[in-house]
Amino acid sequence: MEWAGAFGDLGTLIPFVTAYIAVLHMDPMGILLGFGLPLVACGWFYRTPFPVQPMKAVGAAAATGAGSMAMLHGAPVIAAAWLTGAFWLAIGLSGLATRIARWVPREVGRGIVLGLSLGFMRDGARMMVSDVGLAAAGLALAFLLRRSKALPAMFALLLLGTAWSLATDASLLSELGHVAFAPRWPQWHGSDFSWSDLLTGAIYLALPQIPLTLGNAIIGTKEENNRLFPERPVSIRGIAVSTGLINLFGATVGGVPMCHGAGGIVAHTSFGARTGGASIILGTLLIGLALGFSGSVELLLRTLPAAVVGVILFIAGALLARGNLPRLADKRSAVLVLLTAGAALWNVAAAFVFGLGLAWLLKRRAR
Repeated sequence: MEWAGAFGDLGTLIPFVTAYIAVLHMDPMGILLGFGLPLVACGWFYRTPFPVQPMKAVGAAAATGAGSMAMLHGAPVIAAAWLTGAFWLAIGLSGLATRIARWVPREVGRGIVLGLSLGFMRDGARMMVSDVGLAAAGLALAFLLRRSKALPAMFALLLLGTAWSLATDASLLSELGHVAFAPRWPQWHGSDFSWSDLLTGAIYLALPQIPLTLGNAIIGTKEENNRLFPERPVSIRGIAVSTGLINLFGATVGGVPMCHGAGGIVAHTSFGARTGGASIILGTLLIGLALGFSGSVELLLRTLPAAVVGVILFIAGALLARGNLPRLADKRSAVLVLLTAGAALWNVAAAFVFGLGLAWLLKRRAR
């Protein structure tokens, strides 16, 4: 079940990794190694299915801004990882992250996570539309095997997707036959970017991500981890420091900005993970791909159809939403959670600010 749960977060990992490799032409070695080693470290340290995910705002901005030559080589992305790492490490060690988080009502955090879960379901549904029949088969398979330990639902979905790709793409099997072990050593990235890259990474990539990281990747992750694993609690300070460290490491190997995430924990646990073993398994596989098969990563990603990735994302979103629905008996709390969630469907960073303002207004009105 730990092996099955290890693949539960592929719905968020695969689309962004594909965009960085295919659109920005970044080296798969740095990206996969940047995720792999932090996943192993987090699994060993936290002892829960602690995720390491791409920063979504950064990934979206980088992919859509790929028309400029500065974006094509990915240097601003690596610069953004350096800046992100330094920022979160500093405010984590200083205790500022903890103090800021105390100002955020729990309902705002739950609303952001609920909005994020609905966004997962929406994005998953969009991906499933690419092949409705395959998606329907995937959903039915996941439902029938939801409690199976003999054949976990995640393995069944991976097998279904791979079989479908091989059956519908005649050239894929022959191309996979040419995949070979090709070892590479990591390339270290220091300050090999220009001031223009640094400025682009700061303004267009790193800064817009800060409220989203605080709301979902730090506060949301703390809430979700401590709800699911109260015997292994985490703190705001610890997650902020961890976010800083994984980004500083990722930047040194040519990786992309990364964070933790409430959705990632639920994605892993929803498919069976209960310990840090799931993170260690996924991280080890990514390290193996990075060091031995980085030249074949784009081809390997083609074996999992978008519709199946969408099913995985949709299921993770549905389970995350179920765990964060508000209690309707407390009307003020329910209003705050639902309205914040609605805003988060549009923009998570804006929802964070909106939720704080709404919480202040509701508190003042109650006096």
